Amino acid sequence: MNKRTERRKKIEHAFEEFRETVGLALGAAARDHSRAAVAHARSMFDLWLRQTGVTAAVDDPAFRRCLDNPLLKPVVQQALEEHQGIFTGWTGQGPLELHRLVAEAAPGPAGEPWQTWLGQAGQRDGNSDVPGLWRVGTAVIDRAPEREEFPAAIPLLDESHLSFSSTPETRAQIEGSVEALLLRLISFFQPGTVQLHVWDVAQLTGALPGLYPLARAGLLTVHDPARLHELLDEFAEHIRRIHTSVLVDGRPSLRAVAEATGRRTEPWRVAVLFGNRKALEEQLQQKLQRIARNGLACGIQLILVDLPITVNSPLETIRVGKDGVVRGTMTGPHASVTLDPQLPREQVTKACGAISESLLERRSRVCSFDDLLPEARWSSTSSSGLEAPIGYHDGEPVSMIIGDASPHVLVGGPSGSGKTNFLYAMLGALVSRYSPDELELYLLDFKEGVSFAQFTPGRKDPSWLPHARLVGVNVNADREFGLALLKFLADEMRRRADAAKHHEVTKLEELRAEDPSGRWPRIVAVIDEFQYLFAERDAVTSRAVGLLEDVARRGRSQGIHLVLSSQDVSGIEAFWGKPAIFEQFVLRVALPKARRVLAETNLAAMEVPRRHAVINHDSGVRHGNEIARVPDATSKGTFDALQLDLWQRRAESLAEPLLFDGEKVPRLSTVDDYAALSPGAGVPTALLGQVIDVSGSAAKVRMVRSPGRNVAAIGSVLGDAAGVLGAAALSLARQHVPGEADFTVAYLTEDASASARSLAEELGAAGHGVDLIDLDGIREKLDGLAEGLNARLSGTGTEAPRPHYVLLYAIDAAYPLLENKNPATRQSGLDTMKFVLKHGPEFGTHVIGWWRSAQRLKSSLIGGALDDIGSWVALDVHGQELSSLAAGQIISWAPRPRRGLFFDRFEHAKPEVVIPFSIGISAGGGEL
Repeated sequence: MNKRTERRKKIEHAFEEFRETVGLALGAAARDHSRAAVAHARSMFDLWLRQTGVTAAVDDPAFRRCLDNPLLKPVVQQALEEHQGIFTGWTGQGPLELHRLVAEAAPGPAGEPWQTWLGQAGQRDGNSDVPGLWRVGTAVIDRAPEREEFPAAIPLLDESHLSFSSTPETRAQIEGSVEALLLRLISFFQPGTVQLHVWDVAQLTGALPGLYPLARAGLLTVHDPARLHELLDEFAEHIRRIHTSVLVDGRPSLRAVAEATGRRTEPWRVAVLFGNRKALEEQLQQKLQRIARNGLACGIQLILVDLPITVNSPLETIRVGKDGVVRGTMTGPHASVTLDPQLPREQVTKACGAISESLLERRSRVCSFDDLLPEARWSSTSSSGLEAPIGYHDGEPVSMIIGDASPHVLVGGPSGSGKTNFLYAMLGALVSRYSPDELELYLLDFKEGVSFAQFTPGRKDPSWLPHARLVGVNVNADREFGLALLKFLADEMRRRADAAKHHEVTKLEELRAEDPSGRWPRIVAVIDEFQYLFAERDAVTSRAVGLLEDVARRGRSQGIHLVLSSQDVSGIEAFWGKPAIFEQFVLRVALPKARRVLAETNLAAMEVPRRHAVINHDSGVRHGNEIARVPDATSKGTFDALQLDLWQRRAESLAEPLLFDGEKVPRLSTVDDYAALSPGAGVPTALLGQVIDVSGSAAKVRMVRSPGRNVAAIGSVLGDAAGVLGAAALSLARQHVPGEADFTVAYLTEDASASARSLAEELGAAGHGVDLIDLDGIREKLDGLAEGLNARLSGTGTEAPRPHYVLLYAIDAAYPLLENKNPATRQSGLDTMKFVLKHGPEFGTHVIGWWRSAQRLKSSLIGGALDDIGSWVALDVHGQELSSLAAGQIISWAPRPRRGLFFDRFEHAKPEVVIPFSIGISAGGGEL
């Protein structure tokens, strides 16, 4: 009994311990479950809180029961503390910093309240300091601990397009905001710098009516809802023109061009397109996308309202959600935007009217020559090209750009249309901007006038244009001078090409960068009435056409530019079948009633009024037309005053320009080649006349001691022949010390006596031995010369030969006397003369003679003696008479007053035109 009881108690005790242990285990599990449930609830609440936002949760009544739960309060407290920590750097400081940044990036009307600027026309020209941001409203960070507003602004011009997306209830609000933004744009810049285009799919009129006063000045264009394609085509053509005529030097955008040149050449075109939340037709949509992709670089800005678009280009968006909250890509998804309200309609209309009036007033102002000039002289570089205003249109400057894209200029207009005035205006605008180190001018006027003579020093006005290196006037009879200019340009082009090749570059801009110490100015050659250069069907025209084509085609890369001016280019036969020449003249200028300068279908020149010009940088096609009113540039106080100012600024080392005046005879004493002569400088050289070239050099014959070094002047004109003989004698005398050389001056006609005597006196005064003889002494003189030469040939002569120059005036007049034979020797005087011509040069005896006709020369020197005349100057002699004197060449030459044809068979392949010198000595009451 006791054992059973004891066993029972043990069993009961064990069960009690088991129950206690199980109870403890179950209690611990319940506590762990409760703690896990609380932790899970807190985790889920924390996640829920963070997704919703602690500030939104605190304000949401649905969350209040959770917030009152003591178990969740720590979670809320921790979230609030973390939220406060996150915005520690923002609160107070962030909005202030954004205010500062927007004020800096959006100055004036771009960001200030409208009350400070509305109604005032802008003053900025868009060349620089374009705002980086434009205000559209204010914004707040939704979950910030404190509601602090900051300005909402967006990038726009040249930076990004803009797209608005509204709801039906907020469309009017969006339109008001768009209007306010556009007013900021047009009020910031000078009127005309921004042009507005408005298109509304739903209505012909009604969109942005407050801006309509701008249309009066052409600042606003409202487009037909059914003609969106015309607007898009217009923009597409504008983009093509900008890329082909402006963005040709490697710069990617108009903004880059403005930054490099300091001037924006095109206005911004802002297109505001109102849609209906539906995509456009596929074709229109593709056009719009292409314009959006390429338009920013070309100054086209799109502002789209409820018009869906997907494009790979910068695009800011402002969307109104279904909840009415406005958000934008610039402010991000965590900020809500309050758009600026619509401005007072009455004040908007008044402001637009004031802007239009300002533009119309500026357009009505007649520009003057001073308006073409920059504030600072010589402040531009010609490295990438030349640009200058040529006139004004609607108050805005119209510029000419001469560079790689438009390398050459063709100017046309009938007599009295203002070509000379235009050229003066163009040159004035250029020379005031570019220094002589940046620009050189070569100026040639084929008409009978002295329009360009002003650029050289004169008797009354000693000033001259520092940029001018060569000025040619009255050259209508000297077409060879135009040929010489083209040859000079071709040679200079090759010189620059060689330098570019050496530096492994291809363009002048690159050459100047690689060789900064070199002098590589741009060259502009202006040829007025250039058609005269190609007027004849002869060798001059043939060579000129070839050179012109070469310079026009290859000159652009070497900075050599042509400006050709003419009354009419259609009748120049030399260019028939050669359209490639004029294709290089991309820049066309048509003055009133000009024909064949612009494209055949472009009749703008027939409609343009006096003192205006059509400036076309697109080979004359109509869409490239710009109309400019050209100011008076020829009256006293215009170009002449500018030239005086620039002349006073010039470097003292800068040489005067060379003047070639076809009506003036060059004076020997003023020729550089004559001034450079001195005794003992080498082989004596005779100067016979001035070669028609760009350097004003002299025609030279080297009097070496070899056969044939004799000179003949051929023709009947005493003055010209005396000029040739006198220049030869005086130039040779200058190269010998006094007494070193002998001169024989023989005059065989009474007409030539004065010239011969004056020359003999001049030579004697220089210290040289001079033997002056007439017809009676010529035979004896020739016989004496022949005797001396014969002695030297036979070896019996003992004295060293002295330089001896025999000048024979009208030697053919002595033929009757010289034809008589010496009874003892059976030799005639002509035989003696031929002997002297043949053997004299080898012993320093040179004949410089004047024959009054080519036939008389040839008849006296038959039997091979013509070869003893190695050089000649033909005066009033026709080309066909000279063939036998020039190795049988066919010579095309018609006599011209005060001109001669010079040939040296030892130096020349073909004869060249020369001008006999005036030697400045008296003869018979006149001057030679």
